[in-house]
Amino acid sequence: MSGISAGVPMISPQELNAANFGAYPPLAKQAALDHLDLLREMPTPFLALLLRELINWDWKFPAERKELDRQFTYLNSVSKEQRKLLFAPFAALKLSEALEAMDWVNAPAAFSEQLSAHLWATHQIDSFRTAAVDFFAKVTAAVPDKPPQMSRLAIVTLGLGVQGNKYPLFRKLRPYGTYFRRVNSENAWPALMDAVNARAKKHPEAFAHWYIDGGSSETGGDSLTTVSYNALTPVRARLQQKMLQIFSSGTGPEAFRSMLARMRPEDLGMQENGAPVLSRFELSLLTEGSGTQIFSTTFVQWAAREALRRAQPLTLLARYGLRQRERPMNELLAEARGRPELDPRGSMIDADMGAYYTWLNQQRLAGAGQSNFVAWFEAGTEAVAIGPNFKRAAVSDTQVKLADIVSGVS
Repeated sequence: MSGISAGVPMISPQELNAANFGAYPPLAKQAALDHLDLLREMPTPFLALLLRELINWDWKFPAERKELDRQFTYLNSVSKEQRKLLFAPFAALKLSEALEAMDWVNAPAAFSEQLSAHLWATHQIDSFRTAAVDFFAKVTAAVPDKPPQMSRLAIVTLGLGVQGNKYPLFRKLRPYGTYFRRVNSENAWPALMDAVNARAKKHPEAFAHWYIDGGSSETGGDSLTTVSYNALTPVRARLQQKMLQIFSSGTGPEAFRSMLARMRPEDLGMQENGAPVLSRFELSLLTEGSGTQIFSTTFVQWAAREALRRAQPLTLLARYGLRQRERPMNELLAEARGRPELDPRGSMIDADMGAYYTWLNQQRLAGAGQSNFVAWFEAGTEAVAIGPNFKRAAVSDTQVKLADIVSGVS
């Protein structure tokens, strides 16, 4: 079953059994069966949103699985009467006949989209948001985030190809740390790589240490989870061709978004090769992000955001490269058929804002008060460092090696 079965109501949560999860991937199916009694107690709106996450269990990062486990741990820790009170606001939501007939078990994402539109249209969205915020507040209070095993470190580098820069970099970051104006960048890149790889070897956890590359020829090393804009060029080219066909046909934005949402790795010739979690992550970057298919700077910014949000890494190194100059969409999508005109200064300005967003996203993670952040202008002598060992809103005119800045926080 999928989509809307005209006039045929979907089963109720109380009627769920093992057969209903037969189409789920193996690990997701087992997780559903492990908590089947609990799922039967949930009202449909709450359950469908939970299943939207659970159905992708096989392709989730360890941090994401822990987040779902926290919810199950909390719900199992309270009495059935308490759970009924928790679920009451969700159970009170009035659903349309079309929603009631949807296969929310096997298509929870589609159901969630329709549910959101319905709640807005029927002025129930505020009630839903209040209930959701209250629920997650209770989960966090009962099962708080554990501090990371080591202080987090995020490094953003930018400015490749820029000459004679006069743009004031790091303005949004300077109030929170120390701005260095005389950075000696000799052997800086090898030093960065050595630092992040040393952290990865010290705490060798899966998906805990990342290198996101926006266009250079560097490799991250075996200790790092690496995502590369250039390495995904064949995949992006296939996706761009499909996108160009959709645009040329005059199809509307809804159909365009649906096409992207239905994409699977094999549709774009992606070989999962024993790494389905990372492959699915890369696919999501290209199908869920806006502009990630055609702008390398957008790709890096979105990849850093999603890695921090989903994998919650201890170490993140994001290197911005050069993006193509902005042009009409049909020309941008034809990138794979020619050599695009590059825009060094525009790339740098994009990356400067991207660095700020990366710091903001890092601050949302557990242990933010002890986390460290460094942004470095590769083509010049500027850097900014934020963390417990750096003064806020400070400026340093002392000559310093980038390696010494990083060694002070790693």
